[in-house]
Amino acid sequence: MSAFLQLALEIAIILIAAKLAGYLSNRLGQPSVLGEIVIGILLGPSLLDITHLAFVSDKTLPEIIHELGEIGVLLLMFIAGLELHLSELSRNRRVAALAGSVGVLLPVLMGWGTGTLFGLDSQAALFLGLTLGATSVSISAQTLMELKVLRSRVGLGLLGAAVFDDILVILLLSGFLVMRNESASAIGLIHIVGRMALFLGLSLTFGIWVLPRLARLAARLPISQSVLSLALIVMLLYSISAELIGEMAAITGAFLAGLMFARTREKERLEAGIQALAYGLFVPIFFVGIGLSVDLRQIQPDALWLTLAVILTAIVSKLVGAGLGARLGGLTWRESWQLGAGMVSRGEVGLIVVSVGIIEGIVSQNEFSAIVGVVIVSTLVTPPLLRALFKKSPEAKAFEDSEEGV
Repeated sequence: MSAFLQLALEIAIILIAAKLAGYLSNRLGQPSVLGEIVIGILLGPSLLDITHLAFVSDKTLPEIIHELGEIGVLLLMFIAGLELHLSELSRNRRVAALAGSVGVLLPVLMGWGTGTLFGLDSQAALFLGLTLGATSVSISAQTLMELKVLRSRVGLGLLGAAVFDDILVILLLSGFLVMRNESASAIGLIHIVGRMALFLGLSLTFGIWVLPRLARLAARLPISQSVLSLALIVMLLYSISAELIGEMAAITGAFLAGLMFARTREKERLEAGIQALAYGLFVPIFFVGIGLSVDLRQIQPDALWLTLAVILTAIVSKLVGAGLGARLGGLTWRESWQLGAGMVSRGEVGLIVVSVGIIEGIVSQNEFSAIVGVVIVSTLVTPPLLRALFKKSPEAKAFEDSEEGV
């Protein structure tokens, strides 16, 4: 069987499994994303390991599926931005700033404390805290879209807080590496701040002044799906720029691209096509791919107690930290807990941060096992936790009623 046919068969298996698992998850009263992640774990190296079956000879197949999934998460965050308005996020900036900031600082402190209690040296304990400060809201964004509350105060605050979280974690991580590396200097940290500011400034300037004109021009061109193609180009360029210019996560760039497109007149013309492309192919591959990347056998038995302690710390610290920040920002206690729950998932962002620790020689195998456990459990617990907190929520019901009345 050729390499292409192997890829085609793997994608067919993933899509069938994703849709069936999502359907069963919905029937059980849970978001479909939970079923897709769980089936991914079952299809991955933890059990079946479908990318290394007997008929699979292409060694690059797992990487190709991973990259297709990365396109899926970019599309997902683009759609999340497309459903919002810049003015809505601006009105919730206080909530976003406080939830994002406290939601990083408390996990960092509690993670450092947990590492210290388990005998880690000061650098390893502090780095453990930094990994717990990270957040990946792609799973939460999808769950809130399924619950039809993405444009509620909680949803808007959550997405804004994720941007603050991304910026603060990068700054803290960079500061940590500067202090650890004697050859580095504070100038490097200032340089990173400047690059973030440059990226955000260029993104907003282009999105506000240039993009609407480009979208109108594309809509008039006699080219099939011209607006959709423009949206994909802008999404990819924003994602690339976020990493290369701003040293931020690519998903932040994709979210900003969607937010900018939401201001154009061509938004409605774009939505159906981008959603069909995303949910028909790339997004299911992303969610199943999360499970495919997890190997439960990597969790070391002798690191069991450390893993359990770090998992508990990760969930409680983010729930309380982001929730307390949201409450200080003006949300109700119920809304604050909802936002805090949405920030619990570490996802691929947690693995990205811990990979830096591996490269720098800071993270041991036991600590890596603990972080893998955090990624698995926090990813699985976030959708049902959000569903439970939003169930019979007066705020969610009122928002849904207002949306139906528009």
